[in-house]
Amino acid sequence: MSAVEIVAEGLEFPEGPVWMQDGSVIVVEIAAGRITRVLPDGRTEVIATPGGGPNGAAIGPDGALYVCNNGGFEWMRQDGLLIPGHIAADYTTGRIERIDLSTGKVERLYAECDGRALSGPNDIVFDADGGFWFTDLGKIREHATDHGGLYYAKADGSRIRCAVYGPNMNGVGLSPDGRTVYTALTMERTVLAFDITGPGEVAPSPLDALPGRVVTAFGGHTLLDSLAIDADGNICVATLVAQPGITSVDPATGAQTWRDFPDLLSTNICFGGADMQDAWVTLSSTGRLAKTRWDRPGLRLAHYG
Repeated sequence: MSAVEIVAEGLEFPEGPVWMQDGSVIVVEIAAGRITRVLPDGRTEVIATPGGGPNGAAIGPDGALYVCNNGGFEWMRQDGLLIPGHIAADYTTGRIERIDLSTGKVERLYAECDGRALSGPNDIVFDADGGFWFTDLGKIREHATDHGGLYYAKADGSRIRCAVYGPNMNGVGLSPDGRTVYTALTMERTVLAFDITGPGEVAPSPLDALPGRVVTAFGGHTLLDSLAIDADGNICVATLVAQPGITSVDPATGAQTWRDFPDLLSTNICFGGADMQDAWVTLSSTGRLAKTRWDRPGLRLAHYG
């Protein structure tokens, strides 16, 4: 197993890593409401400060950065760790934002779908046609929870569609052939698969209350976060608390292979490098970005910056 190198420290709950072809990695800093570039030597540069809670991120077909903004959390320190809590006091709405990487200009693309406000957009992946799937994790209020789901939208702001409404979904990824979309349900500790039948459309489930098909499930206090897909189609999902690190899941059998990382909230992974076997993992509660070599290449995404 390859060693884990700490590339950057002092980040404010980093997530959403995006590998860039110049060797840098873009991360969001959710607690700071900003987008940051981490250079290969560990130096950081602020790209933009959209506020709220920038979360998942991806490069679009136009070279811009598309960001799921969850609207913000309350934050607490526990034993030196930074932990997200309930909805932020200044929360207004969740939204999808487009960020020009050369100027830092932030453009709001979507804040609602079919008249219903987005709650907490979380993770995002582009398909080969230039549209993107994204998840909504909902929002936890003091005595209630807003519902999330799985959405599809066009990068030009012209169309948004809710494919599945109800479950609060976290990570999202596409199979190598682009025919299946995977999501992770944090509190239900389950990875789901949906067969894609059209742009923003998935095959119906026998019961609307139990959408998708279960790929695998976790027990105990293992919670799920973001995910990425490797070149063989395995789902590399971030597992939290009881099983902190990245767990590779065989989509055909549900078999799990776990690799630990030194943070209870190791939340995201992305792949890059010339052979796609470099992996970056966000160690969120301790504010670090880690780099390691993976045992197989990651899947090449539709777009890179």
